Amino acid sequence: MLAKLIKFESNRDERGALIALEDQYNVPFEIKRVYYIFDTKEKVRRGGHAHKDLKQLAICLKGSCKFLLTDGRIEENIELNSPEEGLLLEHCLWREMYNFSTDCILLLLADKYYDEDDYIRDYSDYLKMILDVKDDELSKEI
Repeated sequence: MLAKLIKFESNRDERGALIALEDQYNVPFEIKRVYYIFDTKEKVRRGGHAHKDLKQLAICLKGSCKFLLTDGRIEENIELNSPEEGLLLEHCLWREMYNFSTDCILLLLADKYYDEDDYIRDYSDYLKMILDVKDDELSKEI
């Protein structure tokens, strides 16, 4: 699996449910940035990029959406549809979000502040970078 699903402990009683998110506890990094996506129009795809260094945790607070993930070799589609789990997205992982329900609210937690230089927005550049990294790793092992 290209990304890890993290189950959150839900505290429930007769009033409803509550989940606390804490960095270095159930969020496996220090949280530097929080943002959310909502009111996404029908048939719109979001993302379409990778990050050189950024880690993220995606949580679908309401509704549902799907993620297309690839590392340049393996491709996976994962649906998020519960606020009780998050999808841990490591760096150097190409992602696209799609098939948003009309009520979808997608929360993203990041381990770094926004930095445009961290984005890889062209898929062919992404593949080239990944292949270069793998070539470098191979040459170190020889």
